[in-house]
Amino acid sequence: MKKLITLCFILCTIFAQAQLQFKNGPSGFATFIKNNTIYPQFSKQNCIQGSVNISFKLNKSGKVYSSKITKGIISDLDNEALRLIRLSSGKWQIPAGYDTTVTVVVPVNFKLSGYGCEGKSSNEIKSAINAFLAEEGLTNAVINFYKNIDTAKPGQEGQILAIKTQLGIDDEYFDSLINMGLKKIKQGDKQGACEDFTTVKNLGSDKADNYLSKHCK
Repeated sequence: MKKLITLCFILCTIFAQAQLQFKNGPSGFATFIKNNTIYPQFSKQNCIQGSVNISFKLNKSGKVYSSKITKGIISDLDNEALRLIRLSSGKWQIPAGYDTTVTVVVPVNFKLSGYGCEGKSSNEIKSAINAFLAEEGLTNAVINFYKNIDTAKPGQEGQILAIKTQLGIDDEYFDSLINMGLKKIKQGDKQGACEDFTTVKNLGSDKADNYLSKHCK
């Protein structure tokens, strides 16, 4: 409760400065973030928490545009924060005469409770972040291979398959990405869902093809 009050105070100050109102006020924004967060699996398993700052602008209809990360943690949490701000589009009440060129910066707070994170040391969390960064580079190599598979060299796919095995990119992993995408569909976040389905395809699987065909034309 204390963290929610602190976050609400920060948001109240930001919104007052920008003359903004969210549906049900600043506490409504905090509740919106809490109710719609799909905590990324890696960060959840490794107790990675904190605040990601997102800057954005709003048009006269309360639609979010020009959003970007100004202070991040790791890319899975950063992207989820960016997605949540995008999902808030249209839920802002814009006062008369509002300057739509004003940049608003808000913190999106990620906090885990009940996942055994109390016993995690800062060194363990730092090691997990370093491991994530290393794996992210390998994952990008896999994605680049399948996106350009027509120009692949003979025998190269064997190396990529070995990397996938090393990273645990298997049917269970693909299912987790698809399930995340389906949750986003229920939230009305078609863009976020299609990004997840496309990732499955770009990692060399056809498991999400039906969802891409259905939701992402």
